[in-house]
Amino acid sequence: MKLSFLKIKLLWRKLLSVMIIFCLTTLISSCSFNNAPQNQSRLIQAILSDPKTFNAVLSQESPNIFGLTYEGLVIENPLTGKIEPALAQSWTISEDKLTIIFTLKKDLKWSDGEPLTVDDVVFSYNQLYLNEEIPSNARDSLRVGQSKALPIVEKVNNLQVKFTIPEPFAPFLESTGLSILPKHILAEKVTTKGKDGKPIFLSFWGVDTPPDQLIVNGAYKLKSYATSQRLIFSKNPYYWQKDENNNQLPYIEEVVWEIVESTDTSIVQFRSGNLDSIAVSPEYFSLLKKEENRGNFTIHNGGAAYGTTFMSFNLNQGSRNGKPLIDPIKSKWFNNVNFRKAIAYGINRERMINNIYRGLGEAQNSPISVQSPFYDSTIKGYNYDPELAKKILLQEGFKYDENERLLDNENNEVRFTLLTNAGNRIRESLGSQIKQDLSQIGITVDFSPIAFSVLVDKLTNSLDWEAHIIGFGAGNEPNGNSNLWFPDGNLHLFNQKPQPGRPPIQGRIIADWEAKIGNLYIEGARELNFEKRKKIYDETQQLAQEYLPLIYLVNPYSLAAVRNRIGGVEYSALGGAFWNLEKLKIKQN
Repeated sequence: MKLSFLKIKLLWRKLLSVMIIFCLTTLISSCSFNNAPQNQSRLIQAILSDPKTFNAVLSQESPNIFGLTYEGLVIENPLTGKIEPALAQSWTISEDKLTIIFTLKKDLKWSDGEPLTVDDVVFSYNQLYLNEEIPSNARDSLRVGQSKALPIVEKVNNLQVKFTIPEPFAPFLESTGLSILPKHILAEKVTTKGKDGKPIFLSFWGVDTPPDQLIVNGAYKLKSYATSQRLIFSKNPYYWQKDENNNQLPYIEEVVWEIVESTDTSIVQFRSGNLDSIAVSPEYFSLLKKEENRGNFTIHNGGAAYGTTFMSFNLNQGSRNGKPLIDPIKSKWFNNVNFRKAIAYGINRERMINNIYRGLGEAQNSPISVQSPFYDSTIKGYNYDPELAKKILLQEGFKYDENERLLDNENNEVRFTLLTNAGNRIRESLGSQIKQDLSQIGITVDFSPIAFSVLVDKLTNSLDWEAHIIGFGAGNEPNGNSNLWFPDGNLHLFNQKPQPGRPPIQGRIIADWEAKIGNLYIEGARELNFEKRKKIYDETQQLAQEYLPLIYLVNPYSLAAVRNRIGGVEYSALGGAFWNLEKLKIKQN
């Protein structure tokens, strides 16, 4: 899934507050609460695995350290959704909307005391993120419009840097939150080539790098790392941000990440007082809620979580090497919009909310998250109505045999395989319920959880799948998931084009509504007026619900338990509990 860079950065910080907890009830009930950790200058968290790299440009996965150690020119405030200054003091946008000039804050420094300047910004973009020799997921977030052109980044003077883009592009300001890295350390690593002819930068700052050699600009720097044990971060003495009394931030001296690969163990550690926060799954909310006072913590509810979970059919009507990607009989069903509507009416989402999410969720009716300002609140969902589902199917020429099995007009039994990633207990439960729900309207679903890597290969490479359940992350900006809606986007899962290096597809058909949504996403990104943009994205949501390429299911609430000794928490679904970590304080006993 594709996320905007600022959303990724917020997710990095959210890792401080999020652990997905699946543990035995007996294990939970056997735990007891002790006092909070004695070191009042420490915040202690758990992560599931070791980081894979200390190189921010090359990072492709979580957990990683960069939400603590680096900042960019701007950052998104998860409470307001507004883009705010970080390393930049301010910016101006030209009248034609094609140029942004950022003015840096004065006297910025790296953690080694060296000045952080415009030269570092220009280097980070031109020699790192825009450098085709360096593979970086961040590069796609900088591509503009249908042409996917990259910006031109130039030094104006010692405090100003200019970004020039080929056409107006509303999400571009958000994309300038990429981490700024130190030119005085990394420039030589980019220009020097190894024996393989590639920049040695590609192997620089791995997890074997001594922490004191990592030069950063964020609130914290890495102090120590013990593989499979813990990471300890200490205050960056040269961090730029100060409070209203001119005290340097952050307030908390150290952040500790304990590496705890078992979520059962994580919850034991939280309940014994050895961790300061933990995510709360719907399954165990009621149990933990009873322990708030005794455990001296608060469960924060940020409302509907960002992102979506959905079921989708493979609508690709093409062939590869003379063989249809999908059985033509099934493809005919899947590409019938009324068949998809009958499926939507046949799924009991209220039952999902009550049974799977324990009442801690709500139905999702849109590709855009409920908390986004671009969400269309007038969108209506497909409420559970199996009788209406049957009526629609009969009107489309389907029929029932003596055993109440659904047949098409050529007497083929309506049966398909539904995939999801094994090990995701929520999605496995959703699939099991969908199998049960659709059996009530005569449809047989062969539900098959498979390894995530196998699922991804089917969705992107072989395209050998019939239906699946998966989720997409999201932020406030709709363009973050534009690749899902562009017909040629690499995440256009329901009608995927061949990926680079894969055999071509013959006979792939793009529906009019499909092309329309893709064009609206381009139009929406070009429009800079918020009200006009919202109308454009409203139309995309209406089309998505009318034609149902994705059948949206349920979103859980964003829940996390945080020790009451942590002061200043302003919890949000977008940023979690620690998005403003540098301003949080440890309360004294």
